[in-house]
Amino acid sequence: MKNELTETQITSYREKGFLLIDDFLGQDEIKDWRCAVDEAMEQRAGRRLPYDKHGTVTAGNEHVFTQRVNLWMSHSGVRELMLDARIGKMATQLEGVDGIRIWHDQALVKGAWGDPTAWHQDNTKWSFSSEHAITIWIALDQVTLQNGCMFFLPGTHRRRLEQDFPTAVNVGTLFKTFPELADIEPTPAVLPAGGCSFHNGLMVHAAHANMSPRSRRAMTCAFMPDGSTYNGRRNVLPEEIAASLNIGDVLDNNEQNPLIYHS
Repeated sequence: MKNELTETQITSYREKGFLLIDDFLGQDEIKDWRCAVDEAMEQRAGRRLPYDKHGTVTAGNEHVFTQRVNLWMSHSGVRELMLDARIGKMATQLEGVDGIRIWHDQALVKGAWGDPTAWHQDNTKWSFSSEHAITIWIALDQVTLQNGCMFFLPGTHRRRLEQDFPTAVNVGTLFKTFPELADIEPTPAVLPAGGCSFHNGLMVHAAHANMSPRSRRAMTCAFMPDGSTYNGRRNVLPEEIAASLNIGDVLDNNEQNPLIYHS
């Protein structure tokens, strides 16, 4: 794993809101990640979350991608990958925070001929509000313009839109509310298998349709700065945990949001 960051990379990330690393994983590591994620998804079957109680539960956006969340909770191999302190350290360095917790991981498989993912911010969906949330997105297959790569709008991480835009709507819906963002030239996140990107939780991003007859697999993990507090949105929290929280409570339950690195 190429986990040492340069000052140039850190500066670029903070300026643009994202960073691409082509050679993040070695060839043997790519095989291990694919094996663990494929097995975990097969075990999860149709359940999006590990604590779904009613059999097959999907998010209604399977035409865009297949999404399985918090695989680290139900598969020991994925848990080992996701709780890697080396990745946690990279996240803290990029965001300039002392510690980082897992918010949630998610496998994202954009199937053959899958629809585009609409422009959105991530952190407006989550149960905490932070300018320093960050996500790593790891390509398990080659990611191209043809098969559904992500796109970032550089610099948009500096502004919280305070509105959630679903990922399964018309790709340009966000621009109807914020037309000034439509003039920003997007950057495609084309990556080889084993490459990764990091992006800030407020980075406006989207993904192409998969215009190919093959699936495009990715494994991602969203991180929450240590000390973040509950904002009242349940998001992926289990019902019983959400019910026990008041707005402003610190999200420090290590069974739900493990601390993976602290300087």
